[in-house]
Amino acid sequence: MTIAVKANDRLEERFRLWDHNGNGVIERSDFEQEIEGILSRFGVASSAPEAAGLRGAYLGLFDRLAQAAGTEQMSKDDFVRAAESEIVGRGNAGFAEVLQPTIQAIMAIADTDGDGLISPNEFQRWFAAIGLNPGQADEAFQEIDTDGNGSLSVTELVAAVRDYHLGKNDIPLLGV
Repeated sequence: MTIAVKANDRLEERFRLWDHNGNGVIERSDFEQEIEGILSRFGVASSAPEAAGLRGAYLGLFDRLAQAAGTEQMSKDDFVRAAESEIVGRGNAGFAEVLQPTIQAIMAIADTDGDGLISPNEFQRWFAAIGLNPGQADEAFQEIDTDGNGSLSVTELVAAVRDYHLGKNDIPLLGV
């Protein structure tokens, strides 16, 4: 399977996951539901400062994709085209510019010791919160920790999300 086909498949899967109400389009309300789900799974109150950061990052991502799609009700094709043009097609720059704020916002919630990095224990919590088996977190952590320092930086996490969408790893850090 080529990288382009794998990336398209992963974007179609992301569309399915973000279309929370199953009406065949992604709308702002779907992203709002995604935000509330993340907060709930991490046990963070909607009024917490981290919640405001997550809300801003996710709604900013929605606005960016909706603007690229030319509609606030993105069909699967609209979403895939917008994500391809704004993120995947721009390579490292697209992932860093468009997805890094979302990943940083999730890090702010998962980083319980406040050191700006994700430890193995925090990563297990992240895995559980996005619906993955926490027992598989250790292996994924080792794969993502490219500098081998025992913690994950935002750069490593953005690279892991990029690699997932390009089919280079099978670690869906934005949920399943």
